[in-house]
Amino acid sequence: METTITEIGADIYRLSTYVEEANLVMGQFLVDGDEPLLFHTGQRALFPSVSAAVARLMPVEKLRWITFGHVEADECGSMNSWLAAAPNAVVAHGAMGCFVQVNDLADRPPRPLNDGDVIVTGARRVRHLDTPHVPHGWDAGLMFEETTRTLFCGDLFTTFGRNPPTTDGEIVGPALAAEDLAHPTCLTPALAPTIQGLAELEPLTLASMHAPAFAGDCAQGLHDLADAYGMRLAAETERYRESA
Repeated sequence: METTITEIGADIYRLSTYVEEANLVMGQFLVDGDEPLLFHTGQRALFPSVSAAVARLMPVEKLRWITFGHVEADECGSMNSWLAAAPNAVVAHGAMGCFVQVNDLADRPPRPLNDGDVIVTGARRVRHLDTPHVPHGWDAGLMFEETTRTLFCGDLFTTFGRNPPTTDGEIVGPALAAEDLAHPTCLTPALAPTIQGLAELEPLTLASMHAPAFAGDCAQGLHDLADAYGMRLAAETERYRESA
């Protein structure tokens, strides 16, 4: 497996590895600076390839912050490998996730993040956003880099296949096709409003974990995704009522 590097914004790099057995691109994002931040770690098996890619950009031991959207193998499976490779690194995750899982899983104590907390990496400001169960996981959260307006949106907009690193084309249709195939998203009353709230950030780039980085009309893409999930929830609710 080979990890490729694409600069998607000033000081922001997409590290992507296509995993054939999953038919998915696994994406991590490095925000470089005085205190570099990694969003997603990848699975343990990806650590050699992803860390080698990071080493082409900066010394791995310089990494300061290890972050992710929720506790899942592709999000944080190699967390402790990164902690071992970067002696000054700290895991930073939502306070709830730290309480129920990361305090026990991480080899060093994590930094719990509350909604709206900001990590300053140097010229970049990365804000934590609590998004419980969006797209899935009690501890789910996303991150927004305020100066470049890059939304690290985790599993939102997931698409299967060997995708290009960036796109300004259609992203909602492929995401809904992936939803039909794998059903990864929690259809709850909070889903559509949470995604609509992300649109209000007016991001300029959507940095998805399993999809190309998108630099088109990001707010509209989020609104369209939210509307589609809202219609799906309404249809499921009506189907349940009819069967009751």
